[in-house]
Amino acid sequence: MSRGHKHFFAIVNPAAGGGRCGKRAESVLAELRASGLPMEVVWTRRPGEATLYARAAYREGYRSFLIVGGDGTAFEVLNGVFPEAEGEPERPRLALLPLGTGNSFLRDFLVEGIEAALAAGTHLGEGALRRVHEAMRHGRARACDVLRLVHRDGVLYFLNLLSVGFPADVAAVTNRWFKPLGEVGYLLGVFACLMRLKRRAFPVRVEDAPEMDARRCLFLTFSNSKFTGGRMLIAPQADPCDGLIEYVRWGPIGRIGLLRNLPGLFDGSHIAHPLCERRAVRRIDFALEGPVPVMVDGEVLRVQCERLEVLPAAIEVMI
Repeated sequence: MSRGHKHFFAIVNPAAGGGRCGKRAESVLAELRASGLPMEVVWTRRPGEATLYARAAYREGYRSFLIVGGDGTAFEVLNGVFPEAEGEPERPRLALLPLGTGNSFLRDFLVEGIEAALAAGTHLGEGALRRVHEAMRHGRARACDVLRLVHRDGVLYFLNLLSVGFPADVAAVTNRWFKPLGEVGYLLGVFACLMRLKRRAFPVRVEDAPEMDARRCLFLTFSNSKFTGGRMLIAPQADPCDGLIEYVRWGPIGRIGLLRNLPGLFDGSHIAHPLCERRAVRRIDFALEGPVPVMVDGEVLRVQCERLEVLPAAIEVMI
């Protein structure tokens, strides 16, 4: 039986944000409880646990989830709620308290717009926390798309973006060595990957194109929202509520060219580069020979992608 949208199931990742989430979470949750919001709270102890908690809570009838952490925690919760929520008449609701490292997805929903998001730095701050709190109290939510990746071994759901090539390489290096440093750590990952820059082919068919595109490239990204790595504006024309996937392809640019154009990845001007292409599409088919590293909502996985689709207005985001 559904518990309705007023009862929240809160999942806290105390390790998010380099441990800052664990230090802040108790006071934030106490404030929410003091305002009269009923909630069940669990704390994760290891990767993947948020998915298990979310799946069990959804089966118990919870439809409103409070995610206390960052993009990775949201990714885990989403993959606990889906695929069971797919096609159900009552959409799940997500409230995201930005206490993680990147919090890329939530930046698209800042009422102040892109300029404020760019100026906000890595951490969205008290203003975003208050806005989410108010949305929870008043039941304010926006319908939002979910992207679904079918791969050889299963299905993944995500809110932000999936990347192959350079961003996946950067995310892997950053997560391994520099993640506690936040945005500075991501930049260190960028420069580390510049030293061994790879330009590869990832064959894809975009929408109903007659053949696969197997040209070498720096990266391919498939975005639901605009930002990644905190405030890297990799898909400036993406809209998480338009029922489309924003596909950005950057061709085989060299090290010097990438260094010169690196600031463009932070203000979105890279899409004007002659080697860059973008399209808003509904489906992507892959023809990969085997598994490749992918960066999906901040997590680095190795999968053999087969098909990417959009689920329009599949969830509600409280903001």
